[in-house]
Amino acid sequence: MDDIDLEELVASLTLREENQAIKSYQNTVAVSCPACDARFDDLIVCKENPTSLNLSRQLDLCVGSADGQAVIFTHKK
Repeated sequence: MDDIDLEELVASLTLREENQAIKSYQNTVAVSCPACDARFDDLIVCKENPTSLNLSRQLDLCVGSADGQAVIFTHKK
């Protein structure tokens, strides 16, 4: 997977949370995941390196990079 155009991607998503470590966006318009082409549920941009995520449910994940930051696409099971 090539670097993701994060600016273009987040223009279609809804910002849900931002803190020192992450930015989280919800996919409310059925954008396809750049890694697997399936619709994803949320996009998480890791702003710190390293970053720890506490997941409250089991998810399938696709991972990429944008502007030197890890980006995670979640897919609910």
